[in-house]
This record gives sequence, C-alpha cells and structure tokens, in this order.
Amino acid sequence: MPRRSGAAQWKGDLQSGGGELSLSSGAFESTYSYASRFKDEGGPGTNPEELLAAAHAACFSMALANSLSAAGHVPESVRTTATVHLDLVEGAPAIARIELDCEAKVPGIGEEEFSRQAEQTKVGCPVSKALSAVPISLAARLA
Repeated sequence: MPRRSGAAQWKGDLQSGGGELSLSSGAFESTYSYASRFKDEGGPGTNPEELLAAAHAACFSMALANSLSAAGHVPESVRTTATVHLDLVEGAPAIARIELDCEAKVPGIGEEEFSRQAEQTKVGCPVSKALSAVPISLAARLA
C-alpha cells in the first residue's frame, strides 16, 4: 500500500509566529497561523482541523461510493462535508467531535439500505478509524 506524507514548518512563538505546510504530491501548499486555527474570524491560511475535515470528507465519500457500488448501486454522486470541532477540553484545545453531512444521488436504492451503507461506512472508512478517539456523527440523505 502507498505511503503519503505532508510537511510543516513553524517559525516563532504561538501567537505571533506562522507556518507553512505542503503535501508531498505538490497538490497543495498553504500557510497557517494562530489566527487561522484559533480565532473565530480566522486568518489567512488553513489549519490542521480543516485539513482533517477535508481528508475525512474525501475518504468517506470514496468509501461510501465503493460500498454502494459493491452492493449494486453505483452512485451518480456522493458529496460529504466534515466539520471538525476544536474546543477546550479540560482547559486545553482538543478535537471534541466530528460531524459528517452527506448527500448522495444513488439510482435504485431505498432510504433504509442507503442509511445502512452510510452508517457502516462511517465506522469503516480508514480516516474514520484513525479518528475514532472522538465522537463522529453522521447525517446522510439521498438527493
């Protein structure tokens, strides 16, 4: 199986410093900062939680498409948004929960079968497994 990597560098202290991150594939590079991670109004760049959310949404969408296809229901589309909640837990920042919101267009499948496939995927996709230390909720519906 392939190995994937990303790299990050931080310069300076937490609140006034800044960093840069990149993917080994070259597909993405960004800055990140205290403001982009901890301020409600954000700042320029991204943050680890946003990257986790994108990875989780991508993994879930691919895994659900695979599961549905294997059951004979090839989806026209699967769109997932993941929301990662960074909260104070026992006085320290922590990822407290993740919400998955999925809408799929799948010809010929019933709501019950679709919900079953989506719930199984929530538990079984590789990123869900890696993030299983926090509660993951799912809202899944057919388009």
